[in-house]
Amino acid sequence: MNVYDVLKERGFIYQCTDEENLRKILGEEKISCYIGFDPTADSLHVGSLVPIMSLVHMQRAGHKVIVVVGGGTAKVGDPSGKTEMRKMLSPEKIKENAEGLKRQLSRYISFEDDKAIMVDNATWLDDLNYISFLREIGRHFSVNRMLTAESYKIRLEKGLSFLEFNYMILQAYDFYVLARDYNCILQMGGQDQWGNIVAGIDLIRRMLQREAYGLTFPLITNASGEKFGKTVAGAVWLDEKKTSPFDFYQFWRNVEDADVKRFLGLFTLLPMEEVKYLGTLQPPLINRAKEILAYEVTKLTHGREKARKAYLSAISQFGMSDPEGKIKTSSDIVEIKEESEDIIPSVDIKREELNLPISSLLVEKKVLSSKGEVKRLISQNGISINGEKVSSFKSTLDEGAFKNGEAILKIGKKRIYKLKLI
Repeated sequence: MNVYDVLKERGFIYQCTDEENLRKILGEEKISCYIGFDPTADSLHVGSLVPIMSLVHMQRAGHKVIVVVGGGTAKVGDPSGKTEMRKMLSPEKIKENAEGLKRQLSRYISFEDDKAIMVDNATWLDDLNYISFLREIGRHFSVNRMLTAESYKIRLEKGLSFLEFNYMILQAYDFYVLARDYNCILQMGGQDQWGNIVAGIDLIRRMLQREAYGLTFPLITNASGEKFGKTVAGAVWLDEKKTSPFDFYQFWRNVEDADVKRFLGLFTLLPMEEVKYLGTLQPPLINRAKEILAYEVTKLTHGREKARKAYLSAISQFGMSDPEGKIKTSSDIVEIKEESEDIIPSVDIKREELNLPISSLLVEKKVLSSKGEVKRLISQNGISINGEKVSSFKSTLDEGAFKNGEAILKIGKKRIYKLKLI
């Protein structure tokens, strides 16, 4: 099946510069494509899974994948979708973050046998001669046209620095260099990157007299219209040190019913025939589809063993959604034997800490980010210990709450911790 049709059927395509020709090329040739990732943190979050999974499909179809780490452009900052200027990072921090991203991306795509490569745009951006760059590249850009880009329009209302104004030109230059040196003809990215991608295509046409193509992904929100990947605790990270495999699994297990089919198509490799079938399930069996979704995404991100443990830990707490096995699936979740497996994140509590208010403990142990967040959750009956709601900001832990040295803390509807008295 043509990978363009795969991406379209699974919900990846928002816009394409020349759908007919790009589809034809993808069906007849093996091409090189690229996506850029900003090394602004040492881990990606679930919001990055759409571009990552698009690369997975491209590689599975035999196309070469180029991952561009924006070591150079990170020093400028992408204004797209931002209401204020990004924090500047040191070159050392950018390099450290880039190394972390490659390790993370290696879970999804193979960098062996030249199937994929990672390049840092600092390689060609850091040593540019400013005057030469303006004369050779800048002359091809119309300021009037640049100002019509959505990424600039939003920022112009609050102020756009000249530094960030250069971002479109630099990203376009990235595409030009990749087309020139790596024969890359396709750039993919989020829908907010459309203006930058089109600028690159235009620059390639002017500088190389060649055609290139662009494809953007839709902005992912949940059925309620909220930004995808945000929880009470903040972003859901792909790094297990930032978001445990159990919490990662629970994030997917608790998506809204209306999102199940769409997320199965985007974030798993299950056949679309099965995705459509699972998406038709009604409560309570829709919960089995959510288990499959959670297991499959966790397996892709953290490996089968950690996904297995997260699944077993969840069903030991909440029970199975389909104990009779009515729902047919190709997922190897069906091979997992039901057994008690406990990987619920644990928090050690010292006896001398029992006198501290729970609000202080939760912030100190980094379960929640601030006392303000604790206060809000308590007012909403969102914190409980062993099933009993914490009603006061000043409440403390009682040693009697620990049975065999353990107590169960629940934050909201989805997050569970085991408190261990030491």
